[in-house]
Amino acid sequence: MTEIVLNIDGREVKATAGMTVLQAAQKEGIHIPTLCHHEKLEAFGGCRLCMVEVESRGWTSYVVSCLYPVAKDIVVRTRSEKVDKIRKVLVEELMAHAPDAPELIKLAEEYGADRNRFEKEASFCILCGLCVRYCNEVKQKNAVSFFDNGSVREIKFVPEVAKEACWDCQECFTICPTSYAQAAYLLTEALAFPGQRKTAVQAAPPPELKPRVIPIMPVPMTA
Repeated sequence: MTEIVLNIDGREVKATAGMTVLQAAQKEGIHIPTLCHHEKLEAFGGCRLCMVEVESRGWTSYVVSCLYPVAKDIVVRTRSEKVDKIRKVLVEELMAHAPDAPELIKLAEEYGADRNRFEKEASFCILCGLCVRYCNEVKQKNAVSFFDNGSVREIKFVPEVAKEACWDCQECFTICPTSYAQAAYLLTEALAFPGQRKTAVQAAPPPELKPRVIPIMPVPMTA
């Protein structure tokens, strides 16, 4: 494979053709925040928190590092005044939807974000798409999907598929940065298939094979 040398935060980094800036940075232990990236999934660029500053041939641009391919002699800055400002606003926008998500609280502290800057639309989902893509690309079940577009876009479980596929899986619960996936599934199950959980528990395999359920701790609503 062709070796490509680039500069990230003042360090010479060796990468291979086809890698993204995010992958090159992660390989060297250089931290770039992201909420929608997963090593098993195709890059999505949904949260945009992995935005970095790239200097190439005298031009500076701001790019989503999980989608931007490495190139010879480019200079990447993972932190700068403008990069930090961009991430701060992005965190503030995301906190309007999931103000109590632990990952967002950490990022808010790091970048000085104001969780109350934008009007609350507490869906508890930031549309990172991890659950949708994981179910589609890794599990190949398509039990959870995007619905609608634009400002009304949502992620929902497909009841007929989820009824059969999700009870013994629930792997999307652990990768959801806001715990929305688990809450949405339990609500779907309760509304669409009342009594299903009781039936499943009665017919469950031995304890060591039971699916794991991650508890969601109640959090106070933010005004």
